Amino acid sequence: MAKFGELSLAARAGILFLAAAIVGAAYYYIYFNPLYQANQELQTKLTEKKAENATLKTFEPKLAEVNRTMAILQQQLEIQKRIVPEDKDADQFIKLLHDTAATSGIEIRRYTALPVGNREFYSEVPFAIDIDGPYYSVMNFFQRVAELERIVNVSNMQMANPKNSSAAKVKNAYAYAPGETVLASCTATTFFSHEPEEQAPAAPAKPGQPAGKGN
Repeated sequence: MAKFGELSLAARAGILFLAAAIVGAAYYYIYFNPLYQANQELQTKLTEKKAENATLKTFEPKLAEVNRTMAILQQQLEIQKRIVPEDKDADQFIKLLHDTAATSGIEIRRYTALPVGNREFYSEVPFAIDIDGPYYSVMNFFQRVAELERIVNVSNMQMANPKNSSAAKVKNAYAYAPGETVLASCTATTFFSHEPEEQAPAAPAKPGQPAGKGN
């Protein structure tokens, strides 16, 4: 076999060209091609991200409106919580009535808690109360109660004068001041919101018995 130096110039050039081609192909598949593939994948992800950003950009003008709407809804929620609180707090409700009575110039003589009425989304919490005071002060009290931010319903109203206290159905008689001309008993009901209670699943029916029936 002839040595490389003994080959013709064309043969040596061909061998060198072939060797260079082999080295180039090896470099391409070992180094360049993986980098090229990785670059293509990054370019695809970049294109997808640009398209996603372009889609989201169409919502940008609406962001301020959404934030304003959320702020309004949050304010409404806070107002709703003051109108119908979430937690049952009898002491706070009694203090509210007491302060309203003091501002109106009347006396609340009695608070008696009555059975709570539970509904799906709220509870009714009634109190029987006895009040007395001057006629216009009593009227002022009920007007103030009607204007409270918190919902308070007044029902079962019975009114009379101190000389005929039995007609007002108050529980006890007191040493009324000369200016007190009206006695009244009524039920003051406030409300508390709560999450709806989960209903227990109905018991499976026994053979030959309709579903939901007992034994």
